[in-house]
Amino acid sequence: MTDSSGPPFRADHVGSLLRPKNLLDARARHAAGEIDDAELRGIEDEAIADVVRVQADVGLRTATDGEFRRASWHMDFIYAIDGITKVTDQNIVVHFKNSDGSLDYTPAGLHVDAPLRIDEPIFAADFAYLQSVAGEGQTPKLTIPSPSMVHYRGGAAAIDPAVYPDEDAFWHDLSAAYNQQVQGIAAQGCTYLQFDDTSLAYLNDPQQRAELAAQGRDAEHLHERYIRQINAALAGRPESLTVTTHLCRGNFRSSWVAEGGYDFVAEALFGGLEVDGFFLEYDDDRSGGFEPLRFVPPGKRVVLGLVTTKRPELERKDDLKRRIEEASAFVPLEQLALSGQCGFSSTVEGNSLTRDEQIAKLALIVETAEEVWG
Repeated sequence: MTDSSGPPFRADHVGSLLRPKNLLDARARHAAGEIDDAELRGIEDEAIADVVRVQADVGLRTATDGEFRRASWHMDFIYAIDGITKVTDQNIVVHFKNSDGSLDYTPAGLHVDAPLRIDEPIFAADFAYLQSVAGEGQTPKLTIPSPSMVHYRGGAAAIDPAVYPDEDAFWHDLSAAYNQQVQGIAAQGCTYLQFDDTSLAYLNDPQQRAELAAQGRDAEHLHERYIRQINAALAGRPESLTVTTHLCRGNFRSSWVAEGGYDFVAEALFGGLEVDGFFLEYDDDRSGGFEPLRFVPPGKRVVLGLVTTKRPELERKDDLKRRIEEASAFVPLEQLALSGQCGFSSTVEGNSLTRDEQIAKLALIVETAEEVWG
C-alpha cells in the first residue's frame, strides 16, 4: 500500500462487500428474536474487523465496513433522517435486468411527513468502529446515499404538502440536513466521504426520463436540480474532507435497471458537481463510451469502474490497461484511477460471486493500478 495519490486512490473500491454466511445467519436469528441487538452487533464487529484486514491484505488503501450493518446501501440511511417515515404499502416495483431476463424488486417506500433534520451524524457509531479497526495506511471511507436519492423514487408525491407546500422548501431543508451530516462526520475525523447516486446515472436512460415525464416531473432538468442540491449539502466542508460520488445504473443480485452512456448529464455533472472524484460504472456496453469524460475539469479524479462486480469471471489485466489507455484520450492519465464498477453487495443479498472471487477482483484492481501508475 504505497499509493499516496488519493483519496480516491489509484486502486479503490466502491464500498459494499459480500456479507459472510455467519453474519447473514445472525441477522436471520436477530429478526426471529433469537439474539438481541448487542449479540448481533458483536457478530457484526467481528465480521467488519475481518473484512478490513482483507482490504489491507490485497493492498487497498481504502477501508470500508462493507456496509455490513445495513440491509441496503441507501434506505437504512434515508429512514434515519428525521422527518422521513418508512412506508410498506406503496407497492413500488423496480424492474431489474440481467443476462437471464428480468428480476423485480419491491422495496418499501418513504414519506416526508415532518421537517427534515439530521441533528447527529447518521452512522456515527458505525464509522467510529471502522476508525478503530482500520490499520496503518488505511483510510476509512463512509458511504451514504446522496440527497437526490431521497427525491428520485417518489418525487413530490412522497412529500406531505402540509409540511412542504413547495419543493424549494423541501430541498432547502434536505440540503441543510445533509450539510449537518457532512460537517458532523468530518468533525468525527472522517476524511473520505462518498455520496452514492443512481439517479444521476438513471437520467441518462431515455426510458427512465420518459417514465418521469409521464409522472409530470421535469425529466430534462432534474439532474441540474440534483447537482445544485448536492453542492448545497457540501457547502463549507473542511478542506480535510475528500468527497466523491459513485454513479451506477442499479445493482441488485447481479442485475441492473438503467442503460446508456453519461452523455445526457456529462457537461453539467462533471463541470458543476463540487466533488473531488467520480466513481463511474464502465464494465460493459451499458455504460457507453469514454467521450463524456472530456468535460471533466483539471483537479478531479475519475475512478474507472472497469472490473465488474456483477459476474465472477476475472477480467484480463491487459484488457483493463487497454481500456484505461482509451479513457486517457479524454481525461489525462494522472486524473484516472481504477475500481470495481459497483459494490459487491448493495443489498444484504449480494451479487452472484463467492468471497474468493470478490477478493480476486480486488487484488486485480490493485495489481493493475500498480502496473499502470506505479
